[in-house]
Amino acid sequence: MVKIVPFEVEQWMDRLETTPGVLNIAETCAASVSIDELTALSEDKNAPGPLDLSRKLTYGAIRGSEQLRGRVAHLLGRGATAALPSENVVVTQGAISANFLLYYTLLGPGDHVVCVYPTYQQLYSVPQSLGADVSLWRLRSENNYVPDVEELKQLVRDNTKMIVINNPNNPCGSTIPTAVLRDIVDVAREKGIIVFADEVYSPVFHSLPPDMEMPPSILAMGYGKTVSTGSMSKAFALAGIRVGWIASRDRSIIDAVSTARDYTTISVSQLDDQVASYALSDAVLPSLMKRNLDIAKTNLAILDAFVRKHSTHCSWVKPTAGTTALVQFHKGGKPVNDEDFVLDVLDKTKALFMPASTCFGNGVDFKGSVRIGYVCHTDVLSEALEKLGHYIDQHLG
Repeated sequence: MVKIVPFEVEQWMDRLETTPGVLNIAETCAASVSIDELTALSEDKNAPGPLDLSRKLTYGAIRGSEQLRGRVAHLLGRGATAALPSENVVVTQGAISANFLLYYTLLGPGDHVVCVYPTYQQLYSVPQSLGADVSLWRLRSENNYVPDVEELKQLVRDNTKMIVINNPNNPCGSTIPTAVLRDIVDVAREKGIIVFADEVYSPVFHSLPPDMEMPPSILAMGYGKTVSTGSMSKAFALAGIRVGWIASRDRSIIDAVSTARDYTTISVSQLDDQVASYALSDAVLPSLMKRNLDIAKTNLAILDAFVRKHSTHCSWVKPTAGTTALVQFHKGGKPVNDEDFVLDVLDKTKALFMPASTCFGNGVDFKGSVRIGYVCHTDVLSEALEKLGHYIDQHLG
């Protein structure tokens, strides 16, 4: 029997995000758009809208429409010397389904996985539930939460089947630079290990240092045994359509995933597929990404000003990408109890964020830290931080 451990961050979100009057700065998606807003972003005002209402609502294409898979392939092909064929993409119901399906297909007892940590709990808990042995590849604040490849080399074993990375990282908001991606691929190539990159927050690289280029997808690194997952939720502000994907240079991986997928999903919704295709079109994608990047930059500046103002009681490694930040709060020089802190702040201010030690640290690491999702609507973030500031003055000062 598969052993399922509680998925802490989702459990906490499920319990608390419907709190009446909540100021939700726990949400990790770029501020959501409506169909009307998405249509208004199109640079071609004469183009058809996202939904063809005359189309019969039969099952959609089993692996996803050719149009959508082609646009995802184009998105992931940036920086690559060879185009990614649309046949190397499988559409799924969100990235969470993509990640689960990939693990379900490829891993089992006797396999070893190296996974960056902290990250989304699914990325290491699901392999463990399937009987694989997982080594956590710890990200360190003193290295700006960028993985150390020398530590990776010490973690790899003879039976290591997969190296798992998350770029940009949730919850830290850090970026794995291109040079480090190359080094990771070199380690994997030497032993024929699969490199799986959860790229659900890509390409929201909004605050990179001047000397850092935007890293490409892992699929652009010249190694066949690479896999990328993503979705329309985080970077593209369309969580409600529940569309994600698995893509790989290795067709045998795609074919294996597709075979396993027959047991879980016939196809994604035809309507969702149409909306995703529209959002990734040449007429819409540039404006949509500019909107989301502008919100990210504006809101990160607001959060940065908050951390600076309250530096006696909070600290962080400032994010360079993604939509999330890891912020530690302390009182009297000691980290707060982040579970109690989250619940008390919610009770007294209606501001909601997630306790990091519980949701990302196995109850042991990241004591006193919380994950804040800051690429929400700017007015929500501003109001939540204003109230949190008053709370700090009253209860931590």
